[in-house]
Amino acid sequence: MTNVLVTGGAGFIGSHLAASLLEAGHTVTVLDPLDPYYDLRIKTHNLERCREIGGDCFQFIDGSITDEELVHSVVSSHDIEVVYHQAAQAGVRTSVENPKKPHEINTTGLLTLLLAADEHGVHRFVNASSSSVYGEVEYLPYDEDHQTVPRSPYGVTKLTGEHYCRLWNEIYDVPTVSLRYFTVYGPRMRPNMAITNFTSRCLNGDPPIVYGDGQQSRDFTYIDDIVDANLSLLETSDCDGEVVNVGSTRTITIEELANHVIAETNAAVGIEYADAREADARHTHADVTKAGELLDYEPTTGIRDGVSQFVDWYRSNREWYEPLVFASRAGESSPSQTS
Repeated sequence: MTNVLVTGGAGFIGSHLAASLLEAGHTVTVLDPLDPYYDLRIKTHNLERCREIGGDCFQFIDGSITDEELVHSVVSSHDIEVVYHQAAQAGVRTSVENPKKPHEINTTGLLTLLLAADEHGVHRFVNASSSSVYGEVEYLPYDEDHQTVPRSPYGVTKLTGEHYCRLWNEIYDVPTVSLRYFTVYGPRMRPNMAITNFTSRCLNGDPPIVYGDGQQSRDFTYIDDIVDANLSLLETSDCDGEVVNVGSTRTITIEELANHVIAETNAAVGIEYADAREADARHTHADVTKAGELLDYEPTTGIRDGVSQFVDWYRSNREWYEPLVFASRAGESSPSQTS
């Protein structure tokens, strides 16, 4: 049994990871400020699920990673051995509109955690990074040696975080690894993402809205594969100081994705097109050779099977989830198609 801290553990990826750790018998502490970036009822639902699974092995602490005193207290008082740092101010376009918030959380907050990890002897620090660090495409698929020229403040903060983790490994001997996630999706995902919005609109007889010409392509990664990559880091130390891609290895255009959702929902609709959105990458595609070598990682769920599973989940959870999707759509004129 390992004492694990999951920052951002009330969110989509963090809650799936926390639940899997609890199912494996570990003690999990979640630190999350419950930021209303999207409807808090989703985060409350995520936490309730973790409590049901973990019982006394689960604890939730309402607080921010930018609170230095709180972070040190949590790491020391809970004897934290492994940190899974999933907390972040997500959203490429959100960062363009307000660059200061992602810097404060994604950079300053990360530094606070790394300082605590060093002072209190954390055995492993896993940092959630993003394919947004790549930016401009030199070649595809991206391997970890590809140039990193982020196109948004969000991508810059994620790249900065990777460098801090590398330095903490080299200078302070904190075992760190950064996992570069490629657009993650699945049950309980953020309600303002493309797959969620396509599914919601199609089930209600509305056309999915594609921004741009629809030929931009994405490497969508199913949540179970992301969790598996993270859990493997409890067993290996071969990747200290490394950055590692975690993707599906296969791509789909946004237009193809919309058509697939239409087919899965049996919707009698076509696609509606709108203006392209600023700062979105044109293409993403992960080379996961390194993840296979270091983490024995092999993605198991392709985008078409994953979308089918998500649509089934959406239908089964429509009563509580769909109103939150509607609320998100009302508050954001252009749902994200990336991260």
